[in-house]
Amino acid sequence: MQDRKTILIVEDEPMIGLMLEDFLDSLGYSVAGIADGLITACRHARLGGFDAAILDVNLAGELVWPAADILMEKKVPFLFVTGGSSEDVPQRFMSCPRLEKPFTMSTVEQALEQLFAIP
Repeated sequence: MQDRKTILIVEDEPMIGLMLEDFLDSLGYSVAGIADGLITACRHARLGGFDAAILDVNLAGELVWPAADILMEKKVPFLFVTGGSSEDVPQRFMSCPRLEKPFTMSTVEQALEQLFAIP
């Protein structure tokens, strides 16, 4: 049996974080943790120990770019969760997969399949 990939969730809204955790478990992934703010997200990114991350772009008014930069430097794949087109993604992250809120288990599954298919 193949090892379950571990995913870090970065999400400031507790209900969405818990929903993502349930979705990931149902899809056969393990959750490495849930970071609910930028400082915690950066700490997790530096420590590592997970296969990929799902990053909410807007964390209570702070943008997640510093954590994404750390993950990119460490070559840990990640995808962005966006609440709409109002969040401008910097050029350096344009090739990163995105998941738009509201999402379903199916769209999470598709986004992760896309993420892990990137060489």
